[in-house]
Amino acid sequence: MTGEEFVVELKSLDAQALPRVGGKAANLGELIAAGFPVPPGFAVTTAAYERAGPAPADAPLPADVATAVRAAYTRLGADVPVAVRSSATAEDLPWASFAGQQDTYLNVVGADAVLDAVRRCWASLWTDRAVHYREAQGIDHAAVRMAVVVQRMVDAQVAGVLFTADPVTGTRDRVVIDAAPGLGEAVVSGAVNPDHIVVDADGVHAPPGACLTDAQATALAGLGRRVADHFGSPQDVEWAVDADGELWLTQARPITTLHPLPAPAGPGLRVLFCASLAQGLTRPITPMGLSGFRVLASTAAEFVFGVPVADRLAGPPALRTAGGRAFLDITPAVRSAPGRALLPRALDVMESRSAAVLRTLHDDPRLSVQQPSWAPFLRRVLHVLVRFRIPVLVALALVRPEAARRRVGRVGDRVRALASASPGPTAAERLDNAVHVLRQAFAVMPLTVPAAGTGLAMLGLAGRVAGPDLDSATAHAVLRSLPHNSTTEMDLRLWALARTLRGDPASAAALRGTPPGELARRYGAGTLPPILQSSLAAFLLRHGHRAIGEIDLGMPRWSEDPEHVLGVLANYLRLDDPALAPDVVFARGAEAADAAVTAVVERVRARSRVRAVVVRFALRRVRELAGMREEHKDYLIRLLAAARSHLKAVGSELADRGLLDRADDVFFLELAEARTALDGADLRDRVATRRAEYDRELRRRHVPRVLLSDGTEPEALASPGPVDDSALTGTAASAGTATGPARVVLDPVGAHLEPGEILVVPSTDPGWTPLFLTAGGLVMEMGGPNSHGAVVAREYGIPAVVGVPDATTRIETGQEITVDGAAGVVRV
Repeated sequence: MTGEEFVVELKSLDAQALPRVGGKAANLGELIAAGFPVPPGFAVTTAAYERAGPAPADAPLPADVATAVRAAYTRLGADVPVAVRSSATAEDLPWASFAGQQDTYLNVVGADAVLDAVRRCWASLWTDRAVHYREAQGIDHAAVRMAVVVQRMVDAQVAGVLFTADPVTGTRDRVVIDAAPGLGEAVVSGAVNPDHIVVDADGVHAPPGACLTDAQATALAGLGRRVADHFGSPQDVEWAVDADGELWLTQARPITTLHPLPAPAGPGLRVLFCASLAQGLTRPITPMGLSGFRVLASTAAEFVFGVPVADRLAGPPALRTAGGRAFLDITPAVRSAPGRALLPRALDVMESRSAAVLRTLHDDPRLSVQQPSWAPFLRRVLHVLVRFRIPVLVALALVRPEAARRRVGRVGDRVRALASASPGPTAAERLDNAVHVLRQAFAVMPLTVPAAGTGLAMLGLAGRVAGPDLDSATAHAVLRSLPHNSTTEMDLRLWALARTLRGDPASAAALRGTPPGELARRYGAGTLPPILQSSLAAFLLRHGHRAIGEIDLGMPRWSEDPEHVLGVLANYLRLDDPALAPDVVFARGAEAADAAVTAVVERVRARSRVRAVVVRFALRRVRELAGMREEHKDYLIRLLAAARSHLKAVGSELADRGLLDRADDVFFLELAEARTALDGADLRDRVATRRAEYDRELRRRHVPRVLLSDGTEPEALASPGPVDDSALTGTAASAGTATGPARVVLDPVGAHLEPGEILVVPSTDPGWTPLFLTAGGLVMEMGGPNSHGAVVAREYGIPAVVGVPDATTRIETGQEITVDGAAGVVRV
């Protein structure tokens, strides 16, 4: 143990007294200063260890520390029993509680015993569990500072823990108490089965014979709420009641598992749908990315729904943000007859678990229907159909699908022209251009979606007419290897590039022997092998606007950082079986789709020639049009990439002027703030705070699909289905069965995927799809049968199950799993 040591009286401790000590010391000091009933004691604190390794377990305390501890202990009284517990800068954090990772010693009596407990408490900073926890949370071992809090023991008759919000459902107006006779350590450690008591607006809910009276539970809940109000967030509180019935607060830390609540968009209970999660993003979105969402949402509100938005940069009231995620307030839809009927059905095909969650809300009396009439909704739909000439576009797609595709292509030409237009010379003009480009993005959808939508509608028509002759497995076969799909065409071009590079020894050697990050650096420097350098440049010229998490303006495009693309090329070189080559598999899929169409038509013809004609026509239109479902997304991403380019230039100027530390800091501002910075405001502190918040949210694994404004996650209230340890259930997405080793991938950049491995992911967007070409199957936590990952999996002919809860935590890399894409089951 090295560094400066000192002792501070806990009685006088406040938030600034020990700036290098986090956790209990600072929190308890604040609570004492605020008048909370905290047992008296003292804190012994040391500076950081100077090496990332443990101090010897038997290392003696420095003499001055031992002297100070003895003096402080004496001031508590003679042979007073105390608790000796850790307080490190790496615990009780807003995103990681670190609960129980270091050691606590109770009922320690005598100065010598206290000194020994302090030493052992410090040494427990290096227990295996503490080291592993820090590594999992990305905390630098060498940066951790450790203190020890010594508190007078409470002669506890009853003790336990209290959560000021329900830790399971997230409900913020419910206090949950676990209590047991004796010391609270037994409850914390799980050594006893405590009394589980809930205090909410309806009163105290306790089991018969509970060790707390209703009055004590109510007082305890009030104390917990005061602590939560003091710290401004839900708290995990440890407490004790002594022999005189006095209530003591022994510890408080944030509840780290709850997702932050968006600000309510209106009065009463609100229903918030996580839009960014529905788009396949489990990671947070940068502040500039969320600012771009607000512009897009403002355009949609005005352009489609005819709702004026007072401040287009602030966005419509229905768009809320929290934890770096975008939420839509869908309360009006949930409380209307059309919304209840249509919204879950729409989600059935894109995010089926969200649809199931929304249906559970229909029985909540707090969300009863307030708009039973369909008339206003139908008038709005008719207005949109007429304004954007949707019936004309649908008719064109049905009669002349090639003309519909050409029309969509002309929209693409306009998008590319807009994206490549020469910007103004000043940073202010570049900022204006970014906003202008964003405002044009939504207008693309009404011009492009009808063509693909008609194709998908024809699949529904064919299913109705064909009946049992077109089951789900056959429908999946019809959707395989769809032509005119920009995403699959991009992936196949990347495969073609890999074949070219396989024939160039220098390129193949570089891809096989050099990390993708180093290859990306060399590409930027122009020092890759010539064929690899030029071929990659040609690919990026066409597809460099794509990215991982590409709907976020803050995410680098492939043209800026091609590390992911280079990693995928290296993966492709591992595929040696010609029969498994993606272009060969894709061609086989097209043949199988044609055969499936023919077989369905023949089965229907056996019953009715007229029906067979209708089914044949409908399925042909499916094949000719449905693949274009990716076009509007590709055009949108092109415009986002153009806006990002303008914003990068703004960031460069702000960095040159010393108003930002580096150019990409601009993506941790909002559009209005970037304007303020151009006017001379120094926003570097704000950027630093937001970067830290963003990094914390990157570690969050659980994001609610649907959230109520009282904090409740309706999905957590759903009754669990039958438990089968060997089977995980989700939604059937791509028919077929595949067995192979699992590869759990949370971030596709640099992901290593051997041919035939089953890809297990939280969600996907088009940036992930190059990995699909060599995967044996797909398991996804998010999505429905028409979500992006499901569609691409069908087109590549790989079995897929989507909407599998907690798949990335319940499945481990290397486990052999079987994916049954028709049944929607994954067996481990």
